Amino acid sequence: MKTNSTAVLTATGLIAALLLPLQLIAQGAGTGPPRYTVLDLGTLGGGTFSVATGVNNRGAVAGFSFLSTGGVHPFFWQKGVMTDLGALGIFAVTGFNGAINERNQITGTYNTGTPDPNGEDFCAFAIGAPGTFNICLPFVWEGDRLVSLPTLGGNNGTAGQVNSRGEIAGAAETLVPDPICSPSGYLQVKAVIWRSVNVKELPPLSGDPDANAIAINDGGDAVGASGCVAGNVHAVLWRKGTPVDLGNLGGVTGNFPFAINNRGQVVGQSDLPGDTIHHAFLWQRGVMTDLGSLPGLPTSLANDINNRGQVVGFSEDANGDEFPASPWIWQNGVMTDLNSLIPSDSPWFIHEALGINDRGQIVGHAINKISGEIHAYLATPVEGSESTTPAAKEQPSVRPKPVLTEEARQMLRRQSGPRLRWPGMRPKG
Repeated sequence: MKTNSTAVLTATGLIAALLLPLQLIAQGAGTGPPRYTVLDLGTLGGGTFSVATGVNNRGAVAGFSFLSTGGVHPFFWQKGVMTDLGALGIFAVTGFNGAINERNQITGTYNTGTPDPNGEDFCAFAIGAPGTFNICLPFVWEGDRLVSLPTLGGNNGTAGQVNSRGEIAGAAETLVPDPICSPSGYLQVKAVIWRSVNVKELPPLSGDPDANAIAINDGGDAVGASGCVAGNVHAVLWRKGTPVDLGNLGGVTGNFPFAINNRGQVVGQSDLPGDTIHHAFLWQRGVMTDLGSLPGLPTSLANDINNRGQVVGFSEDANGDEFPASPWIWQNGVMTDLNSLIPSDSPWFIHEALGINDRGQIVGHAINKISGEIHAYLATPVEGSESTTPAAKEQPSVRPKPVLTEEARQMLRRQSGPRLRWPGMRPKG
């Protein structure tokens, strides 16, 4: 989700932009989300698997697609045309949860093909490509050219969201070894913001060795995580460069924010007491609220939030398996299964919702019920279709389980790496 394409906002325009979402929410009180049409965005290079990771307010989409030759290329989709950004090499993905801004800048991470001198398998965590042991670097695509973003002196990095000013949140290695969070010889990872090709380090919380930034709003506030994946992980907001602990839902390990809007609302996932289940959260004005989960699927996470306060994410079983899982939209205090809002005769079963813009358009990936292929999709609200949201108990607790091809199942597991492993923050051992 990204906002205004104008380079400089006037004070009046900014105030109006902030007040409008509040007015929309007030006007929509008591109504549920709309119904949606689902558009298949297709794939690249004869492949059968693609994922849409971000959508801007113009309806332009960023994502990546597995090719029939085995490579993975990022793409830019606009007005029915999918453009291959294949100059990045054999394996590259766009950043999750808002990898495109209003200027159509696209961010992500790519495998350089160069072996990592320290034997790190950073690509396994940055782009879901285990076993390559190559250097992975962050990038921004600007129109017709790739700009590789600098690290903090180390070998690897990863790029997340990009805001309307072109500022990019991410993580970069330093030259300092990291014996606390990673195997011997691995380098320390720090949260960063890139402005053009200049990189600025964001400090972790006091006492934490590593950090990673994943999302940034138009005011320059960033969110991410501080700590070690193998130990305590804190959800963090960097405001004017200073880290603020967002708290948790009772757990200590799985606390990750994934998006922040221009109103300062933050969404993500946080472990419940005991650290066996995590739930989606909404943080605002110093309070973290548990958004719950869909019936029959006890774990959940929130991937994105727009400036209207609409949140998208998905729920899954307690084992974290890719099936069964269902996406949802949270609006006016109620979570609704996204598949209940699309035509019943649709050939698509939406599997994940990864991004949402201010028009309410949603992107992610969906499973074709007939072929078992997985394609990027764009779900667009049907005007005037809003209705009273059904109570959670009225929503389905038993959901269809589409049959996947084995190739699609393997691809699905590969692409889950960046989201679940939190790129740049690695478990020790």
